[in-house]
Amino acid sequence: MQPPRTPPELINAVSPTLFDPRSVPVTAVDGDLPAVAADRLSAPALRARFANPPVWAPEVDREPPQSNRAPAPAAVLVPIVQREQPVVLLTERSSKLNTHSGQVAFPGGRMDPEDASLAAAAMREAWEEVGLPAEFIEVLGTLPVYSTITSFVVTPVVALVRPGFELRPNPDEVADVFEVPLSFLMNPAHHRRHTMEDLYGHTRQWFSMPYQDDGRERFIWGATAGMLRNLYRFLMA
Repeated sequence: MQPPRTPPELINAVSPTLFDPRSVPVTAVDGDLPAVAADRLSAPALRARFANPPVWAPEVDREPPQSNRAPAPAAVLVPIVQREQPVVLLTERSSKLNTHSGQVAFPGGRMDPEDASLAAAAMREAWEEVGLPAEFIEVLGTLPVYSTITSFVVTPVVALVRPGFELRPNPDEVADVFEVPLSFLMNPAHHRRHTMEDLYGHTRQWFSMPYQDDGRERFIWGATAGMLRNLYRFLMA
């Protein structure tokens, strides 16, 4: 059975806001897979896992490119805030942006020549986008790179974040900032699979992890959901 073809008016690599991912049918939900146990989500357990990583492979690491520009290195911060129950800090990108506008994302962006490392790039972007100070951040390590539809080669930098910070989102880049429980994201019962054929004849598959935030749906999908899925595989390996 061929995946549904998405009409041209719903997908545009330059202006992703023209594409509504909610319109693509859900083909599966991974409720048969176990959730990451709560004790594996604690700060000591996360530190130990990144200090002695297991042998594993990412489940998803690329999207069919729909941009002619050369691949560009980038980094995102995966900020795990150490509240009573750990949460992941996420942003909703501004509708003013040229790529991935309006989407749920981690703080991050292109690596600059002055960045000493990918972790430094991720922390700089987190400061510029949402005002998260570096002194609250403890970098644990990185996940494998993820190549996006817009030709960014993204390194996810996973970090613990100490509470007590005060965010100052940059309105030119960020429309909103919110938190999602790490336990929700590390439970495959919330991982939905979507499949479609795009305008260019590529079969595209991705995950979504919609989260109800006080009656508002936070639609986590695409690259962000793919990186979270890889974090799940890493913690379960």
